[in-house]
Amino acid sequence: MQLLPQVILDGILIGGVYITIAIGFSLVFGVMHIIDFAVGEWIMLGAFMGYYLNRWIGLDPFLLLPFVFFVFFAIGYGLQPVIGRVLSGKRGNPLLMGLVFTFGIMLMIRGLGLTIFGFYSRSIPSALASSSWLYEKGDFFLTVPFVRLAGLMFAAAITLTLSFMLKKTDFGTGVRALAQHPESAGLMGVNSRKTNCVIYGIYVGISAMTGVLIATIFSITPMEGGRYTVLAFFIVVLAGMGYLPGVPWAALLLGLLQSIFIVYLSASYTLLAVFVFLYIILLISPKGLFGKGW
Repeated sequence: MQLLPQVILDGILIGGVYITIAIGFSLVFGVMHIIDFAVGEWIMLGAFMGYYLNRWIGLDPFLLLPFVFFVFFAIGYGLQPVIGRVLSGKRGNPLLMGLVFTFGIMLMIRGLGLTIFGFYSRSIPSALASSSWLYEKGDFFLTVPFVRLAGLMFAAAITLTLSFMLKKTDFGTGVRALAQHPESAGLMGVNSRKTNCVIYGIYVGISAMTGVLIATIFSITPMEGGRYTVLAFFIVVLAGMGYLPGVPWAALLLGLLQSIFIVYLSASYTLLAVFVFLYIILLISPKGLFGKGW
């Protein structure tokens, strides 16, 4: 039991990373009703941009986050009209068309990543990576890696910023109206095309910044995008599809579950345990933990 406080702390810190993986994904689904299979690839591309910028410029990866966000925001803003055109086709189910189209984007980005970056893993050095805070009193001890703590603080900042934007700004009011009833929002003067472009740009930008964060804490390869897509999908389904306030709680719960399972049971079956847990939750509450999803 002496390890339990450290296990819980590690789970919370990992959960902070998971929040940033899933929160943009949930936002896009809630507004545009797209299940984006390319979320892991945006994370991967952001990680490699951070890696090469760090090598060329020498700045700490946390200082590169705003630049990475704006670059990928522009990419997402420009790509969304193409996705919107696919979804607005007269034939086919829009949700299914979104799945197929983003799956194609995923394959294309992964192929380009393997061609350009190769199969080797990369990690981004940071001044915070080698520092930690140790609290020890008798048999009780806690170790807090500063880089993971920074990741949790980053997740909190992203969550609070999105919450403020959606609840306290005119743009956020338009976003919520568009998510609830697109036709009525259009009649009230909400520009759905521009709003969707901004939301998709924010999502791609957040995902890219998350990639930099992941490459600083762990490492990443061009093949790892699928793993983070699965994690994002799991968290969003657990929180309730499109229910943004549930994402931080679902992500922290996943982090705790993973940390406890790795230490006390077996790391080999962690993913299986996660999906069994998800299956049980969905049997009890098909709309997620809070019963407020789709």
